[in-house]
Amino acid sequence: MALKLVNRLPMLGRFGIPRCPFIVLFLKPDCWKRNLTTTIVREPTFVGSNSVGLHKDSFPRFRLTQLHRPTATEEEVFHRHLNSCSSSRQVLRLLRTVEIMSDTMAQDGHSLKDPSVLENVTIRALCLQLEEDSGRLTDGGLVSALLACTRLYLDPWSTLMVRLVSESQERLDKGEMTVEQLCILGQAMLAIEGPGSVMLEQVMSQIQRQEPAQWSLEDLSAVYRLLQSGGGLDGKYCDLLNAMHTHAVTVTSRMNPTVVSELLSVLVSLNQTQAMPLVINLCKQAVRHVPHFTDEELTLVLGALMHFGHSDHYFVQAMERYVPTVWRNILSPLVFDSVAESFVYRADEYNTSQVARQIMAYGKLGYLPPNAGDVFRKVETTLQKRFSHFQPRTLINLLHSCILVERFPVNFVSKVFGSYFLQQLQEQDTGMDRYVLSQLTQLYITVKLECPFYEGPRLLPRYRVKSFLTPGRSLETPVDTHLYNSVKNGLLNLLGARSYFGSKVLTPYCYTIDMEIKVDEDGYVLPASYNDDVYKRIALCIDGQKRFTTNTRQLLGKEATKQRHLRLLGYEVVQIPFYEFEKLQTKASVVEYLHQKIFPHSYRLSW
Repeated sequence: MALKLVNRLPMLGRFGIPRCPFIVLFLKPDCWKRNLTTTIVREPTFVGSNSVGLHKDSFPRFRLTQLHRPTATEEEVFHRHLNSCSSSRQVLRLLRTVEIMSDTMAQDGHSLKDPSVLENVTIRALCLQLEEDSGRLTDGGLVSALLACTRLYLDPWSTLMVRLVSESQERLDKGEMTVEQLCILGQAMLAIEGPGSVMLEQVMSQIQRQEPAQWSLEDLSAVYRLLQSGGGLDGKYCDLLNAMHTHAVTVTSRMNPTVVSELLSVLVSLNQTQAMPLVINLCKQAVRHVPHFTDEELTLVLGALMHFGHSDHYFVQAMERYVPTVWRNILSPLVFDSVAESFVYRADEYNTSQVARQIMAYGKLGYLPPNAGDVFRKVETTLQKRFSHFQPRTLINLLHSCILVERFPVNFVSKVFGSYFLQQLQEQDTGMDRYVLSQLTQLYITVKLECPFYEGPRLLPRYRVKSFLTPGRSLETPVDTHLYNSVKNGLLNLLGARSYFGSKVLTPYCYTIDMEIKVDEDGYVLPASYNDDVYKRIALCIDGQKRFTTNTRQLLGKEATKQRHLRLLGYEVVQIPFYEFEKLQTKASVVEYLHQKIFPHSYRLSW
């Protein structure tokens, strides 16, 4: 209430008094106890109109207190909001909304590489108070503050850093820090002084005196991370590591996907070849987590298993079940390469549906593994041996996926276009829906455009569709409306009139072009309605996020195939990807971008 009142007092500004209230943190020394959490309380201080404030008082002031500790729920909400911040501005905006924070909340967060954040008055005030009152911080708050300062890249010889290091040394000498606190301090000293730090050696000495078998999973993970960061890279602490491995084996069943992947990464970094029992246990736990790993976590797991040369039958099976069902469009080359290696050696054990699902995953994401030659030779051998075993629709899915990665199964397409196979397809329970007809049509177009030597039967006209762009499941991704409108407005400004480009133009070969521009032989842009004297047709592909794999800038297989076919049909394809266009902030920059994209060799507009 007081904060709102001060912000509503316009009279204060007339006397040169900032409307933003001072922030005061009260401390009651006689009730201080080391095991209590220090709390930062934000309250306004009113200043009389005749007061004179020194320059150092012209920004918020902080004091430490234990009177108004935030609840566990408040801390959890704060941490969640903080983790969602992607810039220093968002962090500072969050700080301004918090009335009460503990000392650990005050130092939470990840690295900030924006030096300008240190010029903010709130951060300056917080740093000043940490310097003055470091002795009043809890052990956890103290080491967290020190680590936070390293992540802000503060000068190690600044007064604040020297004071925090000195206070940390005093606390360390008392030998009362927990394993978690020792690990945080160790990470901070690694950042400040590197692996040769004397304080780091003292930290490790105290950790070694403890019994790993008594550690919680969180403490165990913290020590592993410290050793990976540099504390154990030179082969030190072998006895400690062996004791930790022994304990870790007993708790792997409680490890979540993040812990499993991080621990395997640690074992690779420290080259713990003697820890194979732990690697095997972690692999067993990884089997359960395969559907829940993030792409980065799964990459770490696969890298570790390859590093240690460990192959687990159940893990491979889990991966083979998982990869074909990934419809989130996430491309992890390491994952797909591993599955491809397994496919070459184990395809004979798969049923026809499993074979098709493996290849469909590669076609969907438009990805070819390094051993693509071996993979598709195996596919061809499988088709030759078991062609009659494939259900008609499964076979269509398999062959269609091949063309999405530029592999052309002409020997089997001829059978698919035959009347006997098409009759079988019609008699199948699912019948011939529009999507299957689209697949057959694209197979036919691919053969015509990319396999001129093909002399087999053609797909009869009654089985062909006129457009690949259909509601629901489609062989083309609809254009992103917002991106489309932005590009359209830019083209209006570039070309001068709406009549000079066509929108959503259906070609004779079933593809829909987002925008089409026609140019005559002299380089003049023609009205979209003209069909005579057209020398060049430019197809603008306005590619939104849904046309790419989720985590990379690689077009999905169906989109790459569409652009490849448009080029073969004589179009000049100009790609307008979302990640380029979204960077443009002004109308002039949009016009210049489109000019360079569409007419890169034109120094002035000829229309």
